Amino acid sequence: MGDEQVIDSLSANEFAVEIDGVRAAGILTISDLVTFRLDVKPSLTKLEHPPFKIGKLVQQDANAPFNVWTRETVSAGADIVRPKRTLTILALDEGVETRRWTIQGAWISAISYSKFDSGSNELVEETLEIHYDAIEEQFPTARLQSGG
Repeated sequence: MGDEQVIDSLSANEFAVEIDGVRAAGILTISDLVTFRLDVKPSLTKLEHPPFKIGKLVQQDANAPFNVWTRETVSAGADIVRPKRTLTILALDEGVETRRWTIQGAWISAISYSKFDSGSNELVEETLEIHYDAIEEQFPTARLQSGG
C-alpha cells in the first residue's frame, strides 16, 4: 500500500482574479473560460478568443477597480474604442499559485445582475461577459520543479 498515487488536480474553489495587477475582492465564479481554440478552415487556421464570464459580488465602493471599469464601459456606449484592462486568473493550491492565465486587452460586452428579491437575504451578483485580444497560460510550479 506504500505505492499510493496522489492525484494532482486543481480545486475549483481556490482561485483569485487580478485587474491590472490589483487583486479583486468578491469574485464568485469564472465560467466559459476557453484558453485555446482553433478555427480551422481549408484556407486559414486562426486562434479564436471566445468570451468568458466573471460573476462577482456588487461592491459599493465606486473606486473599486471593477466598478471603475464598468462605469467606463457604460459611458463608452456603442463607441468602437472599448475600455480595456489586463486580467489575471490565478489557480491556487493552499494559497500557492499553480497556474496563471494573463488576459490582455480584456473588455466588457455585457453586464447583468442576479434577481433583486425583497423576500431574500441573498447578495446581488453582477456578471460580466469578457472578450479579449490574447491569453497566455503559465505554470509557475514548472519553474520550481525544474530547479530554476
